Amino acid sequence: MRLDNYSVYMPSYSIGEGVYDRIGEVCLAFGKRAVIIGGKRAREAAADEIRHSALEAGIELTGELWYGGEASYENVEALETKPEVLAADYIFAVGGGKALDTCKCLGIRLNKPVFTFPTIASTCAACTSVSIMYNADGTFKGPFFFKKPPEHAFINTRIIAQAPYKYMWAGMGDTYAKYFEATVSSRGEELPHYFELGARISSMCVEPVLRYGKAALDQNKAGKAGYELEQCVLAIVVTTAMASILLTLEHTVHYNSGLAHAVFYSLTAYPHIEERHLHGEVVGFGVLILLLCDKNHEAFKRIYDFNRSVDLPVSLKDIEITEDQLKEVLPAILNASDIAHYPYIITEEMLTAAFKELETYNK
Repeated sequence: MRLDNYSVYMPSYSIGEGVYDRIGEVCLAFGKRAVIIGGKRAREAAADEIRHSALEAGIELTGELWYGGEASYENVEALETKPEVLAADYIFAVGGGKALDTCKCLGIRLNKPVFTFPTIASTCAACTSVSIMYNADGTFKGPFFFKKPPEHAFINTRIIAQAPYKYMWAGMGDTYAKYFEATVSSRGEELPHYFELGARISSMCVEPVLRYGKAALDQNKAGKAGYELEQCVLAIVVTTAMASILLTLEHTVHYNSGLAHAVFYSLTAYPHIEERHLHGEVVGFGVLILLLCDKNHEAFKRIYDFNRSVDLPVSLKDIEITEDQLKEVLPAILNASDIAHYPYIITEEMLTAAFKELETYNK
């Protein structure tokens, strides 16, 4: 990539308890017809308010659709032919990461603007320029990169505060992973501006979570959007997206991922990981392995203590993985593209020692 010939598109967003009132001022420049697509529970939580604000602004809704339950190309292709989608000028994507990623991919394929309405704070999907795609059976397929993030994200903290707290709880693990993966993957390199900026921004993915995370979860459990919750939502949804956009500007995962995600994606070979655990929950566990392999025991202690304080996983037992199952997936971890660009080679012996050290630490 020529350093004098590239563009960067960063997220645009509104955050607060009344941000849906701004739908008209943001969206009308792109047309007057929208289709709402999202998860079933997400639409129950937010669609009435979105619909009311859109109609008040003079925006016609062509319909409301379920995204299909999985961020897969099969579901994107099914939505491409829907008359409600074809008649719309733009897409209102409502829900969590998989719903938003499905809609972003759909928008790219149809060349329609996408506006996101995250109803949970579990990932940065509302603001980033990549869709994490899965196979129809729920196993990981790969990232789908594109130039721009959604046109705008409407981050309603009241709706997020009233969502099940497990989503923000898991989102915290995925968020602080960004810092450790970016800084380890880029260690010792002279980076171009965008990679360097992304790595530096990632520091704000970890500190607010560790500082405000427990209080934010208490507010989430109470259904109240306080300052601490807002700070964690911004870290999860916005800051992580900004870092990711910069770190994936060359459409690789070299600096945007790492060992924590390699652990997660490899473990999805076991169906219960997707069925009973959340992405960021398992990634947060993977960060502990990353830090032990990196011999960063000071950071390991901080993350371990935080995980214990909020009940994020700290052992194989917490994610229902046996030692025999771990041995089966070790080769997949070692071969993951997430660690193809690393400052040192991750070996099977290194991984085995890290998992053993973590289990010993828990005794």
